[in-house]
Amino acid sequence: MTFEPGTFRVADARHLAVRYLAASLDDRAEPWPDRVVEATQLVVSELVTNAVKYGSGPVRLSLAVADGMLSVTVRDGSATLPAQRPADPGRVGQHGLEIVAALSEELDVRREPFGKRVTARIALR
Repeated sequence: MTFEPGTFRVADARHLAVRYLAASLDDRAEPWPDRVVEATQLVVSELVTNAVKYGSGPVRLSLAVADGMLSVTVRDGSATLPAQRPADPGRVGQHGLEIVAALSEELDVRREPFGKRVTARIALR
């Protein structure tokens, strides 16, 4: 899904992620655990918010389920890579990447030819 800055709400991205998870159940008899759904919503919210706030151009959100993991990938047009800052309970704000890293099995940040890509992988089990 591609979002143009100023034309969507971050909540729209969260809702899209929940709908994707529901559609990805395939033959599962049970829905994904609440922990997975809640972690996905928070990761999507943080990554999309960061892309809108610090990136440039359209924001692209991709979701994929494979090998027991959910990959959440967000791309934007800025080549400036986000950096995870050391934990500081006294700092107000700028904890988004810390939160994403805590909820993810893996966090990958890369430059691309036209901006950057941030991918978080969330365990589904």
